[in-house]
Amino acid sequence: MFFANENRDVVRAENPGISFGQVGKLLGEKWKALEGDEKTPYEAKAAADKKRYEKEKAEYAKRQ
Repeated sequence: MFFANENRDVVRAENPGISFGQVGKLLGEKWKALEGDEKTPYEAKAAADKKRYEKEKAEYAKRQ
């Protein structure tokens, strides 16, 4: 999602008038075209966000 969020506006600017589904398809193609080291920053952000989510979820469950 971090990659998509950062690149969605670029895809829309390069392809004016495309549908929501087409934006997703193009973002998926761009993601697949990235080399492993280009994906690393986005994967690291996703891992950190997952840890944050799990921590918040556990704290919420304790309060219930």
